[in-house]
Amino acid sequence: MDLAGHRIVVTGAGRDFGRALAHHFAGLGAELFLAARTSAAAEGTRREILNRGHEQVHAFACDLSDPASIRSFADELGERTDHIDVLVNNGARWLEGPDLLSASDEDVADTIASGGAGTVLVTKNLLPLLLASACPDIVTLVSTCGVPGAHHARAHEAYYAAKNAQRGFTEALSRRLRPQGVRVISLFPPDFDSSRDILDPDWDAVARDTHSPLAAQSVIDCITFAIRQPRDCFINAFHFEPLSATRPH
Repeated sequence: MDLAGHRIVVTGAGRDFGRALAHHFAGLGAELFLAARTSAAAEGTRREILNRGHEQVHAFACDLSDPASIRSFADELGERTDHIDVLVNNGARWLEGPDLLSASDEDVADTIASGGAGTVLVTKNLLPLLLASACPDIVTLVSTCGVPGAHHARAHEAYYAAKNAQRGFTEALSRRLRPQGVRVISLFPPDFDSSRDILDPDWDAVARDTHSPLAAQSVIDCITFAIRQPRDCFINAFHFEPLSATRPH
């Protein structure tokens, strides 16, 4: 329960890695503010956490591709709390395609909007609540696709564009906010399996040896480690060595 008293926002919390992260933080005692594209998705994770006996959890709809939805989410959040301690920018759309022509214009625009503009606008709209915290951290799940020169056989070019936008944004934001005591932490994981159910009794039984692909549990551990550090310890980024060829985060 060593995150008791921390107020944490997680975007993309309705499924997969965001859902697992929400359950993990609940187990450490944090008060959670969960956002997903639909209220039903966020509420589903909220109900699961409530059923495990953790009552400090709230659910919100937030479509990261829609600036009006992001503003509405920020307004609702401001009615529930006067500050947040951690923002986890986890939500972003994955887009697969063998070449530029393989995706519709709408899919391209939605991918770049949710991952790129969505990350910027959520952070912008929640920044006043973060600056009201004594220990503000902004965590962004980028991807190896956001690393210059990276190659992934299945990722569409629009996904690369979104992830490189996140990287550029977090690098600039870190320089701007560091003097105000805000830590900006970026993670660049390669492919990892985020589909395992954290409620499965065998959740922690996943292989995590030298020759295993990166586990979602290890990414969660990195995030938790970074935000637990004393304020003199600023971990700017986690870069991981890719090992597998499944779907990137």
